[in-house]
Amino acid sequence: MAAPSATADTRHGQDREARGAAIAAARAARAGIDWTDCPADWGLVKPIQCGWVTVPLDYAHPDGKQIKLAVDRIGNTGTKQERQGALVYNPGGPGGSGLRFPTRVTGKNPVWANVAKAYDFVGFDPRGVGHSAPISCADPQEFVKAPKADPVPDTEADKSAQRKLAREYAQGCLERTGRAMLQQMTTPNTVRDLDVIRAGLGEKKINYLGVSYGTYIGAVYGTMFPGHVRRMIVDSVVNPSREKIWYEANLDQDVAFEGRWKDWEDWVATNDASFHLGTTRAAVQAKWLQLRATAKKHPIGGVVGPAELISFFQSAPYYDSSWVPVATVFSQYVAGDTQALVDAAAPDLSDTAGNISAENGNAVYTAVECTDAKWPTSWQKWDRDNSRLHKDYPFMTWANAWLNLPCATWPVKQQTPVNVKTGKGLPTVLIVQSTRDAATPFDGAVELHQRFKGSRLIIEKDAGSHGVTGLVNPCINNRVDTYLLTGRTDGSDVTCTPHATPKP
Repeated sequence: MAAPSATADTRHGQDREARGAAIAAARAARAGIDWTDCPADWGLVKPIQCGWVTVPLDYAHPDGKQIKLAVDRIGNTGTKQERQGALVYNPGGPGGSGLRFPTRVTGKNPVWANVAKAYDFVGFDPRGVGHSAPISCADPQEFVKAPKADPVPDTEADKSAQRKLAREYAQGCLERTGRAMLQQMTTPNTVRDLDVIRAGLGEKKINYLGVSYGTYIGAVYGTMFPGHVRRMIVDSVVNPSREKIWYEANLDQDVAFEGRWKDWEDWVATNDASFHLGTTRAAVQAKWLQLRATAKKHPIGGVVGPAELISFFQSAPYYDSSWVPVATVFSQYVAGDTQALVDAAAPDLSDTAGNISAENGNAVYTAVECTDAKWPTSWQKWDRDNSRLHKDYPFMTWANAWLNLPCATWPVKQQTPVNVKTGKGLPTVLIVQSTRDAATPFDGAVELHQRFKGSRLIIEKDAGSHGVTGLVNPCINNRVDTYLLTGRTDGSDVTCTPHATPKP
């Protein structure tokens, strides 16, 4: 059947975009993907293959400007008979690249060995990211320069300076990316892109694994294209409520980060024999505040101030895999070795490729969150909310506020988030969530579970590492395998004990 022509439909808004998405998908299905060896500088070696999928910049104008999205894949490791299609992955962000996903197969990751027998592992760079029409908001070398101002303001002048930086950053996004592209940097467009990728892969239905922000892509995909989902796992869930996207979601993070930061400090105190940072949480926190104060007065190595410290230390409440490395660097510093901290927390200005990638990731994060939803424009509201939260949750609150403040003066029209709900044909979605996750607090999983009828929730109790399905926890791993290989889930929600705590 020929694809409908783009001009036949004159209705506005989402109807036009839905029609544009159908046209783009039909084109992609006809074109397929021309798989070849990946470009040498992508760091993806054979048998991983790379290709491109063409999508409209603006789905309301499917015959207008097109952009190319980078995709990669590795075929299933089992037989032809065992193959169940493509498993498409998004790691989150906004701004994360999924292209490393097939390396779970080449790297022989045991957690994914069973699933790899049945599925091609497919990754992609979402629009604006990496190799897919990358966007920018600032000069990358300037973006990473350190030391930056302490995120915690002492005076109104400090707040004014940060507000000025946020305004300039928002303006930089417009100047360096252009209005046409910036306006189309939204979750619904990424979801439409995902459906075009599905068509390009030659799949009638998608199998999808989304982590972190990737869960929001999944939630919106399940709402917009419910009949195109075969199996879907969402892991560490963004709260999909329209009221939370994105201002409130970020405030909720500040509270959850504080809780997980304390969990890490408790662990450091328990392992005082290894780290010598104090035998109680209070003692470890005192050392942290002392380090912070020192870096504020005289940046360590001339480059590591409080902002750089937060960037480095926040990986501990994010990921359990960072618990030992962060504690080790902290311990070395307290024992008199400042170089380890400088090496870990300072930017490397010689790593131009890494700096381009870091700036691009931040640009996409900002562009998507700011364009997806309406943000408060009143500075009084931002100031009141963040001042209040900072009193009890000081670890991340102000740093997070300044990261998001460009959204208050965003230069393109802000959208209304999709009302996430169960659509016709949506199969059982598997939701996986730890109770103490900092980046995507537990309530988000509960909210999506209520919105997706018939979904199943696996809770990892008393754990808080962000991204659960990649960790070794047989209670979770076995259920993920069973779901992806057979479609079966437990008859009711499941609570699992936590994965093993890191050992120093």
